[in-house]
Amino acid sequence: MALKIRLARGGAKKRPYYRIVVADSRMPRDGRFIEKIGTYNPMLPKDGERVTLDMEKVKSWIAKGAKPSDRVGRFISQIDAEVWKWEASNNPNKGKPGVKAQERLAEKAEKEAERKAAEEEAKAAAAEAEAAAAEAPAEEAAAEEASE
Repeated sequence: MALKIRLARGGAKKRPYYRIVVADSRMPRDGRFIEKIGTYNPMLPKDGERVTLDMEKVKSWIAKGAKPSDRVGRFISQIDAEVWKWEASNNPNKGKPGVKAQERLAEKAEKEAERKAAEEEAKAAAAEAEAAAAEAPAEEAAAEEASE
C-alpha cells in the first residue's frame, strides 16, 4: 500500500480548511484516511498559526514509507528540515498554452509576417516611385538646359 501525507479539504465554499492526513494513495482526496496529523488554514495570516503538525507522527509515518505531497513537504521542511528536505519541483509544460491557443498563435504569426511583407513591398514601391520622381525633374532640367 502506497501511503501519502496530503491535504484533505474541508470548510465551506470559498472558505477552505484542510486537514493534513495520512492516506492510501488510491483513496480520493477527501475520502478515507488512516490518521489525521495536522491542519492547514489558508484563511489565517501567514505569520499566524496557519499550519499545525504533530511532528512525532510525521516522523513515524515517513519512517514507515509515507511520502508527503509537494505542499505538505513544504510545510514539513519549514518546520523541521531534518525530517523532510523539500526540493523545488519544476513543471515546464504547465505554463505552455493549449493546442488551440498554439494554433491561434501560429495563425496570428503568419498574418503578421504577411502584413510585414506587404508593408515592405509598399515601402519599396514608394521608394522606387520617389526615386523615379526625383530623376524625372533632373532629366527635365537637363533637357531644358540643352534646349536653351
